[in-house]
Amino acid sequence: MSAVKERRERERAQRHQLIISAARELAEAEGWEAVTTRRLAERVEYSQPVLYSHFNGKDAIVRAVAIDGFGELAVQLRQARLANPEPRQALPAVCRAYLAFATERPALYQAMFVMPTDVKFAHAETPPQLRAGFDEFVGCFPPDTPGRELLAEVVWSALHGIATLSRSGRVPLDSQEERLDLLVSRFASRSDRD
Repeated sequence: MSAVKERRERERAQRHQLIISAARELAEAEGWEAVTTRRLAERVEYSQPVLYSHFNGKDAIVRAVAIDGFGELAVQLRQARLANPEPRQALPAVCRAYLAFATERPALYQAMFVMPTDVKFAHAETPPQLRAGFDEFVGCFPPDTPGRELLAEVVWSALHGIATLSRSGRVPLDSQEERLDLLVSRFASRSDRD
């Protein structure tokens, strides 16, 4: 590959990431309604046709933001699990890291789990970043635990419910630790029995 072609590809990748970062920043500051191709073009100082050469619209931008977010979430969950290698410690640590991520990055979490995207979950086409995050939940259960992927799926689902209901104010935040303790104790005892 020629040096010129390499430079162009590098510049294209940088522009691509700049658009994703700008969309995230705008969404965190003003909400996803504010993220339009016109506003993004102004923010990144490129024309709308340049934006469309990277993404075919807002849905594609949201998808790219979500994939980025899944990668960040996977890193945080992995750090939490590795810092707490015992299964009885790993599960609550990973759950807390998940809830902290959802709380600290509400617009990013919304792109990942609430807004409609074509990101496939539990499928052959699941992005590796999403699978890596899920594997951190699976890794909280001993390898010989029957149905450990199903257990991980249910824990993740419950955490999503807690995060979503807490964010909307439908459940009080001051009981979050109690909810988490109940969830973890039920699943930790289940993996000990099986």
